[in-house]
Amino acid sequence: MTGLPTTSLPDAPIRPAQPSDAGAVCAIYDYHVAHGTASFDSAGPSVAEWAVKIAEVSARGWPFLVAEAEDAVIGYAYVTQFRPRAAYARTCENSIYIAESARGQGIGTKLLRALIDAARASGFEQMIAVIGGGEPASVALHGKCGFVHAGRLRNVGLKFGRRLDTVYMQCDLTGEGWDNA
Repeated sequence: MTGLPTTSLPDAPIRPAQPSDAGAVCAIYDYHVAHGTASFDSAGPSVAEWAVKIAEVSARGWPFLVAEAEDAVIGYAYVTQFRPRAAYARTCENSIYIAESARGQGIGTKLLRALIDAARASGFEQMIAVIGGGEPASVALHGKCGFVHAGRLRNVGLKFGRRLDTVYMQCDLTGEGWDNA
């Protein structure tokens, strides 16, 4: 996805993902797996597995969104319940990845804000970001969209021969904030 005009990216439409978007989602994720530390995966899911994930997330009524430019998917974001226990039913964890060629152009901000709105509309009250490697760009993006630091697990990952932290950030979707903050 090289050569995308930067002027079109902030206006990139965001829409619900379809299983037919699985190939593009797979390619974006695979790039980040191979070149970054935001994911601790050493290999990503297959296109077929992504198609199933898109369908399952959507069937639960949870948002799985894609951003497009020139009819190509340039980013995706989705939420799933933070943990499977019933007590976490109103807390979700987000995932967001942008195509390398589209990074730094405002797509992540637009996509994450749309995801926050969609998660709130789906009944979630808290959103957790689990940021592998403490990726500075991801921490900055989440902070820009209203997330606050909620913790850091030190040296829990090992990728590319480096020991990596995981940063937890949290966004209150209710607008009520925290009394103990």
